[in-house]
Amino acid sequence: MSTENKPSSGSKSGTIGVFTLAMMNVAAIVSLRGLPAEAEYGLSSVFYYIFAAVFFLIPVALAAAEMATAWPQKGGVFRWVGEAFGGRFGFVAIFLQWMQNTIWFPTVLTFAAVSVAYIGMDPSSDSALAANKMYTLAIVLVFYWGSTLMNFRGMSLSGAISKWGTLIGTVIPAAILIILGILYYVTGHTIYMPLHASDLIPDLGNFSNLSLAVSIFLFYAGMEVSAVHVNEVDNPEKNYPLAILISAGITVAIFVFGTLAIGFVIPQKDINLTQSLLVAYRNLFQAFGLEWLSPVVSICLALGVFAGVNTWIAGPSKGILAVGKAGYLPPILQRTNKHGVQVNILYFQSAIVTILSVIFVLLPSVQAAYQILSALTVTMYLIMYMLMFAAFIKLRIKEPNTPRPFKVPGGELGMWLVGGVGLISAFAAFLVGFIPPGQIPVGSPTEWVGLLVIGNLLAVGVPLLIYHSRKESWKTAEGSDSFEPFSWQKETYAPAETSKK
Repeated sequence: MSTENKPSSGSKSGTIGVFTLAMMNVAAIVSLRGLPAEAEYGLSSVFYYIFAAVFFLIPVALAAAEMATAWPQKGGVFRWVGEAFGGRFGFVAIFLQWMQNTIWFPTVLTFAAVSVAYIGMDPSSDSALAANKMYTLAIVLVFYWGSTLMNFRGMSLSGAISKWGTLIGTVIPAAILIILGILYYVTGHTIYMPLHASDLIPDLGNFSNLSLAVSIFLFYAGMEVSAVHVNEVDNPEKNYPLAILISAGITVAIFVFGTLAIGFVIPQKDINLTQSLLVAYRNLFQAFGLEWLSPVVSICLALGVFAGVNTWIAGPSKGILAVGKAGYLPPILQRTNKHGVQVNILYFQSAIVTILSVIFVLLPSVQAAYQILSALTVTMYLIMYMLMFAAFIKLRIKEPNTPRPFKVPGGELGMWLVGGVGLISAFAAFLVGFIPPGQIPVGSPTEWVGLLVIGNLLAVGVPLLIYHSRKESWKTAEGSDSFEPFSWQKETYAPAETSKK
């Protein structure tokens, strides 16, 4: 979910193959921690995964690819939304992209805490520890602050941790889960998930169920990141959509079979959003006499979370730093250390994470805190996606002659289909996100909706306030040099720029 869409100047066309790009997409998107939430829906989870892929994942990737090739300058979603609606809303978009990532940290680190708790070999004591709110809070803060301090030293160490941690903590555990789940099914073990054809289509009239289902949209968030590489793909008009379809297929397959594996071994009534992935591994290992692997996988999953957090602590904050130096953040938030790391932004980010983590103590359960922070993350990110899709549509209308090395096929109809479907889907998912889940105790519905409304208003209001308060002195020479003006700025200020030359 990197926010810095830096053009690959000087790179030769065709340096990235179709399969390589597809794997980059899969690596950016796939995470196992959210699978138990969808296992709540049994076989109907397959419907939700495919629905979200068709109506959200693919439109995001195609729209972002077109805008990235037309406007490959720094800024990513800031550049695209800013070109369409001005710097104010461009800044709101990138702020939301950074802020939702910040709120995401406590939820993903909750999963790390559960993984650490399950390193032991006593299921009852492991489960009790994982459900302990003070334990969860302590692990979240230790993991997060430790990773933040590590990032202060630059990207060399952090990059190595991210690379190997992703392989060991995500790719290998995903393969183990899916392979054992398939073996569990074909070898005739007891299957707890009903597998009737009628269970495939969910009851879409039950709105209380949709709150958890909407989290699938966040599962697929981040596909826009790969759009920065579209200029490096040979014959992008043909090969980029092909890479999208391949990566979408692989991603859906991992999510579907991983979710089914959990449902096979855990009854629906016993599914726990924060613990069931580890319980599923333990049950599968017991079924095949591999109990000794349970703590090993727990360690691997914790390492995977640490690697992911380590990666995303620096990435999006570095993107908003680059935008900030162009005059959108006060000087105090632009400060970097000798390694070029945005230390004050990271301190500010860490303060937010610390405050949010305390919610784990205030809400009725760890599950409740996990779910409400997840819902806030989803709704904030969907606001950004609504701005992105609206920008895609407007730029096609406003700047039809801007060269687009990759263009969504189908002409005007293709534009409306991709942009319209994406925009409507994001808006519908945003509204559904405010419905309290029926399966999890999260306090009163009024408190649930109130917290989400306040959180989203703050997330949009803060960047608008910062933008309104910006001063010319905030702009640095480095920021001015590295950030090209928007197209509409070039048209407005072309005479002045020419005279200065």
